[in-house]
Amino acid sequence: MNLASDDLIRQFFTEHHRFVVVSHIRPDGDAIGSLLGLGLALKNAGKEVQLILSDGVPASFRHLPGYETITRRIKGEYDAAIVLDCSDLFRTGGVLGDRKPDLNIDHHITNLEFAQLNVVHPEAEATCAILAEKIGDWGLTISQPVARALLTGVVSDTIGFRTSNVTAHTLRLAATLMDRGANLAELYNRALVRRSFEAVLYWGRCLIKLQRENRITWGTLTLQDREASGYSGNDDADLINVLSAVDETDIAVIFVEQRENKVKVSWRAQPGLDVSKIALSFGGGGHPAAAGAEIPGILPEVQVRVLQATQATLANQKSQNGNGNGFINSNNTTRNQQK
Repeated sequence: MNLASDDLIRQFFTEHHRFVVVSHIRPDGDAIGSLLGLGLALKNAGKEVQLILSDGVPASFRHLPGYETITRRIKGEYDAAIVLDCSDLFRTGGVLGDRKPDLNIDHHITNLEFAQLNVVHPEAEATCAILAEKIGDWGLTISQPVARALLTGVVSDTIGFRTSNVTAHTLRLAATLMDRGANLAELYNRALVRRSFEAVLYWGRCLIKLQRENRITWGTLTLQDREASGYSGNDDADLINVLSAVDETDIAVIFVEQRENKVKVSWRAQPGLDVSKIALSFGGGGHPAAAGAEIPGILPEVQVRVLQATQATLANQKSQNGNGNGFINSNNTTRNQQK
């Protein structure tokens, strides 16, 4: 990958004054954490900054300082556009229109390097981890609100330091952010433990329909499920991370029906398996162990296509691994994980 140097990024931040910073649709902790982390750091440096999320901020992250400044659309003029935690421009929800971004910071292995300047580190645990490590080199500082935002992203994307890409370096990075004022216990609880009553009802409607075959576990959430539970989001309320913990499951898949005949699909794989290529074949992306795509079509048809492709991929990878259980030797396990 052709990565922009720290000197070039520092110069970019110095030369521009009015920034638009955007992240992806259905934002998670890393999207919101990186948006607020970099945005607040730029504001602290005297820059004018618009923070944009086309789907807005989920209630579970509205405790973070500065969340109320995030809007859904760009207003007025700006000098430079930054895209965070997105493997392609489609993931931004089209908020930039035809404008080519000036800077792209991300950790997805499927990133298309679509900006003028690209900082893409697939080995990083989260986009927030990249920012936590690089902000100082780029001439910016980590205040307490910035530290809280960045630690939220690290905690979220590692599912509480439980993914296989967590190292001693990850924990030292988290400790540095704690030293800057981030409360780990509070942020962990907010990001990963607490759920709204409506989200839990939403989970229940999926869990009673759960299915498993040939070490693939999958669940379905319809528009009717969303309406009946009162859940306001258009995602799975992080249920995919519960499905991935089911015993005798190599790959977990969740299908979330969207409006206008589209289906949001999320995959999670056990260490050593790669679902990013499946997602990429359906126009999505992500990491080997966690990926997603939004697929045109009605729910039953999309399910058939996705499950067939997932089953074929699992069988092929088991055959290549030669051990029959879907796992690669731990010495070769990738560090890439999804949000």
